[in-house]
Amino acid sequence: EPKDLVTFGMIPEFVGRFSHVMSTTQLTVDQLVQVLTEPKNSLVKQYRTLFALQNVEFVITPGALRMIAKMAHERKTGARGLRAIMDNLM
Repeated sequence: EPKDLVTFGMIPEFVGRFSHVMSTTQLTVDQLVQVLTEPKNSLVKQYRTLFALQNVEFVITPGALRMIAKMAHERKTGARGLRAIMDNLM
């Protein structure tokens, strides 16, 4: 509902510019692990590349991936929160 966005703090003039307003469901932990590992430019692949520049092998266990995904899920930050969590851990 557009009125929810106004209640959240957005100005009505801005909300009126949205042609469609829809809600999304939170990603599961398994889906967040997929976001971390599967896309062409996934965070894990980015870290592997960065570490390789220094001749260091970046290794992350499946358990660590799940824990990172679980942290993002609990914080309700979704896929966008994964980078901040990984950056803080590094």
